[in-house]
Amino acid sequence: MSKKSRKKSSKTPSGSPTDKKKAPNTRASTQTGPAKTQRASAGKSSKTNVKAASHKAASKRLKSSEKTSKPAASAPALAEGHKAPGFRLPRDGGSVVTLADHAGQKLVLFFYPRADTPGCTREAIDFTRLKDAFAAAGTALLGVSADPLKAQEKFRDKHSLGIPLISDEQHEMLEAYGAWGEKSMYGKRFLGILRITVLIGADGKVAKVWRNVRVDGHADEVLAAARSL
Repeated sequence: MSKKSRKKSSKTPSGSPTDKKKAPNTRASTQTGPAKTQRASAGKSSKTNVKAASHKAASKRLKSSEKTSKPAASAPALAEGHKAPGFRLPRDGGSVVTLADHAGQKLVLFFYPRADTPGCTREAIDFTRLKDAFAAAGTALLGVSADPLKAQEKFRDKHSLGIPLISDEQHEMLEAYGAWGEKSMYGKRFLGILRITVLIGADGKVAKVWRNVRVDGHADEVLAAARSL
């Protein structure tokens, strides 16, 4: 065999170096293809899971906020003929007052915004002036605000008030009786104590509610209503 023939036979297609080099590349490409697909699908799946988790968290927050806001929006307003809400709160002097303490007798609750302010002072003095007349009509009197006990006692001593003053710092009784709500002053809106008065009958039901009370002559009007029950 000639030298030229031997050289040609060494470069036959079956044993060509080119084919051997190409084979690994082909295998690599077939292996990396599914891997890329898996990574892509895994990425999409993780993004989908993150979005789903985020959506669930947002839904929980929304439901939670709805539960928190619903009671305030759906709380029924106190109306005549309704059973008076119970309460148990501290009063000036350190003792505790409850609605049950006045079972079987009429009761006047006057809610005032703040102790020792002009309107509240006049109102408390007027009710004190008529205290004996209310007692003769079988009616007890209680003043209610969110002031702490020390402020209530200072208010009582300064103006010689003869009516128990209840401290409702947590606004539980104020809200139950509709005496806590939106107010406006100088164009600004805010939450605070509304000046209202509630007359409860001996049967424990609300007999009359005065809203947006004007202090002058109010105590006399309430006394007349208590006498008529």
